[in-house]
Amino acid sequence: MPNPKGNPENLIKLVTDRDEPLTETVTIRVPASIKQKLKSLDNHAEFCRQAIYKALSELETSDEDFT
Repeated sequence: MPNPKGNPENLIKLVTDRDEPLTETVTIRVPASIKQKLKSLDNHAEFCRQAIYKALSELETSDEDFT
């Protein structure tokens, strides 16, 4: 019979060394070709995070408004 409280290893809280924990999710739609390229990267999630950080940083330094 399975443990009703789940696997004890899954109950361990994740620890991060980031300034701000990653608690939110963003979903975007991309063509299948882009998804395949992203999935081929070793750490595609971190690549996307860095690309977003870079784009936002560039947006802040310019006077462009994308809203």
